[in-house]
Amino acid sequence: MKIGFIGLGNMGAPMASNLAKAGHQVTGFDVAGTTAEGVAAAVDLEWAVKGMDVVITMLPNGSILRQVAAQAIPHMGKGTLFIDCSTVDVESAKNTSEAAEDEGILAVDAPVSGGIGGAAGGTLTFMAGGSEAAFAKAKPLFDIMGQKAVHCGDAGAGQAAKICNNMILGVTMIATCEAFALADKLGLDRQKMFDVVSTSSGYSWSMNAYCPAPGVGPTSPADNGYAPGFAAELMLKDLGLSQQAAEMANADTPMGEMARTLYAQFVEDEDGKGKDFSAMLPRFEKRNRG
Repeated sequence: MKIGFIGLGNMGAPMASNLAKAGHQVTGFDVAGTTAEGVAAAVDLEWAVKGMDVVITMLPNGSILRQVAAQAIPHMGKGTLFIDCSTVDVESAKNTSEAAEDEGILAVDAPVSGGIGGAAGGTLTFMAGGSEAAFAKAKPLFDIMGQKAVHCGDAGAGQAAKICNNMILGVTMIATCEAFALADKLGLDRQKMFDVVSTSSGYSWSMNAYCPAPGVGPTSPADNGYAPGFAAELMLKDLGLSQQAAEMANADTPMGEMARTLYAQFVEDEDGKGKDFSAMLPRFEKRNRG
């Protein structure tokens, strides 16, 4: 298929490359001028979308998505498949899908989980919202870029699933880092702590797959000086989206709000910007109660 890919950042570039490696004709565009291996470069947004069978976006936020969609949709033909893989607010996802469908375009909001490593390795998980027909058309492309795709429901449902997932992730990472810092002060060896918790009721992805303690468990960003696999400022963004959604839905999410507050403090007032979100551990190591 002819695919236009808009947004060739740390996530978008390897995703676009994987589609090209699979034999699709991929044309990419990024306002920063970045490129991707095997992907033809478009001179502007119109070039990237006109005459394409599929248009995929991977953008920083809902405001930019709305702007890009407003420029791109008039140049897409009826029956084009529009897949947005950005993580944005639910309202932006719904509005974008509605605008596309009004023009006879199939739309799917499909944020991803798996980070830069998953994008490069083609092992992402896609959480998709949209019609059955749109998801069915998108599924072969999800299978190239990832290892799992779940059709979560109508437009916006993919973003809802991503927001809920990452709220859990933010909360559990903070709890995991707190527990290691407490274990240190209690004189408990970190490896022993991991051996117990990773096989007990404290089991979580944050502990078992992405342990924030260097030298413990599988290799993680903690073993690389907390260079970001998933940056703290991106976690802050996602936790902000969760609280925006909670306010819209009148949902009580005190742990999600506390996690958002702590990551805001870490990123904005401390030294967390540019570090992995698991760098909360050295933050707690330095702190005392009260």
